[in-house]
Amino acid sequence: MIEIRDVSKRFDSIEAIKGITAQMEDGNVFGLVGTNGAGKSTLLRMIAGVIKPDAGEIAIDGSNVYENEAVKADLFYISDEQYFFPSATPEQMRRFYASIYEKFDNERFADLMQKFNLKSDRRIVTFSKGMKKQLSVILGVCANTKYLLCDETFDGLDPVMRQAVKRLFAADMADRNMTPVIASHNLRELEDICDHVGLLHQGGILFSRDMDDMKLNIHKVQCVFENESDRETFLNGQTVLTQDQRGSLYTYTVRGSLAELEEKMKQVPMVFAEVLPLSLEEIFISETEVVGYDIKNIME
Repeated sequence: MIEIRDVSKRFDSIEAIKGITAQMEDGNVFGLVGTNGAGKSTLLRMIAGVIKPDAGEIAIDGSNVYENEAVKADLFYISDEQYFFPSATPEQMRRFYASIYEKFDNERFADLMQKFNLKSDRRIVTFSKGMKKQLSVILGVCANTKYLLCDETFDGLDPVMRQAVKRLFAADMADRNMTPVIASHNLRELEDICDHVGLLHQGGILFSRDMDDMKLNIHKVQCVFENESDRETFLNGQTVLTQDQRGSLYTYTVRGSLAELEEKMKQVPMVFAEVLPLSLEEIFISETEVVGYDIKNIME
């Protein structure tokens, strides 16, 4: 488990991280969401032990990560701007990482390079951005570490390759309980893969929520009432997070159990009523508005 306890980091006059506390459970995909400049990359670099927090502590499986080789041996960091040796080929990078990570799977590396249609003897400098991202992911999963830290890993990948990488992560999670931590500015990229999501804004975490809990306790309902008094009856006792009206059609995002919502809908006469699934973006919009932020000004 990754534990972040009241961590702060400043670069000269810029406070990049402000007192963040969070836990990242083993075997789950933790999504770290925020715009550019929100502090995602800084936090990931501190988790990786690349930079030291000014205050607080980051522990992996109970041990402080900074300058701790034993802990770092169990994590692989894929940065947003991948670094490869000048004029290196994938084969040369494989040999380098295989010399560092004792469990590096050389056979799997060769297999994945073939499946992703990447040439091991081609200079990486001639690769496209998406091909470099694919190579970084292949090196990361073949290192066979417990934790994989990914900074904007899906950025630059086409939709087919995004799904291929997600399936790769899912397979490693099932086979060896790998724990990915994925930082992204794009909510849609994390929609179908994350178990837990933390939203960063201006160096702090607005909230950290389990995806299932969020989906179970927040719902979107569209309805057309027979008259205005029925609408007022329906809203009475409801915790309404957002609402919208288009003609006679009302759309509400409400907090509470689905059973209670459905029971309320049965009690109130309606011309039309339907409970719709919420996207991750809609959930975040509702949650951030509750804590006083307009997500439309924070997220893409």
